[in-house]
Amino acid sequence: MITVLGSINMDLIATTARLPKPGETVAGSGFSTAAGGKGANQALAARRAGAAVRMAGAVGSDSFAEGALALLSEAGVDLGLTKTVDAPTGTAHIIVGGDGENVIVVVASANATVSESDAAAAVEAMSPGDTLMLQLEIPGVSVKKALDDARRRGIRSVINIAPLTPDAARLGRMADIVIANETEFELLAGKSGIAAADREEAMKALHAETGQTVIVTLGAEGVVAIHEGKLHRAKGVTIEPVDTVGAGDTFCGYLAASLDAGLSFPDALRRSAVAGSLACLKPGAQPSIPLATEVTALL
Repeated sequence: MITVLGSINMDLIATTARLPKPGETVAGSGFSTAAGGKGANQALAARRAGAAVRMAGAVGSDSFAEGALALLSEAGVDLGLTKTVDAPTGTAHIIVGGDGENVIVVVASANATVSESDAAAAVEAMSPGDTLMLQLEIPGVSVKKALDDARRRGIRSVINIAPLTPDAARLGRMADIVIANETEFELLAGKSGIAAADREEAMKALHAETGQTVIVTLGAEGVVAIHEGKLHRAKGVTIEPVDTVGAGDTFCGYLAASLDAGLSFPDALRRSAVAGSLACLKPGAQPSIPLATEVTALL
């Protein structure tokens, strides 16, 4: 069983031929809305990967709430620990360029109300051997509470240190498994400008210090990880990206689900990398998350 404590958003997506430069206005070619939020995205990815999933978080008492929960509900994610508060539902304002790259502004709103007591309740409902998934779109004190309680109860914790916050490095070191992109890893390692040739040595040093599994996602180059003293690498599939916005969350959700299902670490890493690649083939975060059958077909 996987419990995700995290954000639930409605994504507001504009597409354009190229991303604007600072101070520049460009013409858009389309607009859409889609359910999102890093927590909800990862919960849906874990569910589509085949895991039993519970989502703990908050939505507002507004018209966005129903849409933000629709795909989770449809997929059979347990929403019993998702509360409704007197605030707007969180939103992400996304601009997607013609090459599939994006820029995003996230407004926390209801997500900011996820409290330490909510974190305690989420972990209390779990069993030893379960997996707890976290990100950084809810208050850092709540993430810390969940990590502390999970460790005390023998629950495996997975944290994706995105988006970068002042607490990211400290919280990232508290989890059993930490997932970061290249920029986020530099903050975790306490070094800036780490060259690709030096990244693995920095990962080994962090692993030796903390004992945790460290995973660094590298976009089109795949992923590199260190687990139980061994380095592992995996690549997805070669694609022409349409929208990369959901790739990282898909990777995280599939990894948690694959480990929860008992796959070996190398197999879980490869499966997750393939899933992340497939998530780039459709627009939107949650609509782009592939089904387990689609991933299996390419493995």
